[in-house]
Amino acid sequence: MKDMVEIRWHGRGGQGAKTAALLLADVAFQTGKYVQGFPEYGPERMGAPITAYNRISPEQIRVHSNIYEPDYVVVVDESLLETVHVTEGLKKEGAVVVNTAKSKEEIQKHLQGYEGKLYTIDAKKVSMEALGRYFPNTPMLAAIVKISGVMDEDTFMREMESSFKHKFASKPEVIDGNMKALKMALQEVQ
Repeated sequence: MKDMVEIRWHGRGGQGAKTAALLLADVAFQTGKYVQGFPEYGPERMGAPITAYNRISPEQIRVHSNIYEPDYVVVVDESLLETVHVTEGLKKEGAVVVNTAKSKEEIQKHLQGYEGKLYTIDAKKVSMEALGRYFPNTPMLAAIVKISGVMDEDTFMREMESSFKHKFASKPEVIDGNMKALKMALQEVQ
């Protein structure tokens, strides 16, 4: 399918990569798209490398497999650059977004020759400022929406607020912080 967008997430157990992939699928579905959001299960435990995936399309999705040639890759934990070939299969016309405080030049050295677009965001800084705790998945979710263009930012923010109100119905105090993290991330991704 020519209009389908495929995203592969790399993170560590407990960082919310799976949750972010599922949230992205949920908000894209709310905009009328066909979606898939799923993790690759193995011996997951807190801190172990995990992979999650998204497919988003205006047409019905008939493929049901992992994503081997993604359009975009999200790296939630930069330490994975040392142990996981995160850009494997990544299309040159796509992009990779890495959670880091380091410069693009420093990160590029760890991408095993990948010559496509590289974006960075300091999700820790955004998360600490907006939420007071380190939850990198919320800023990374906003970053990939901005980079991929799977939906316009206003629609994304509206749908995320609706999703947060449902998800955090018993904890409404966390909604404002998460919305602030999304807004900041949309501005901070480079």
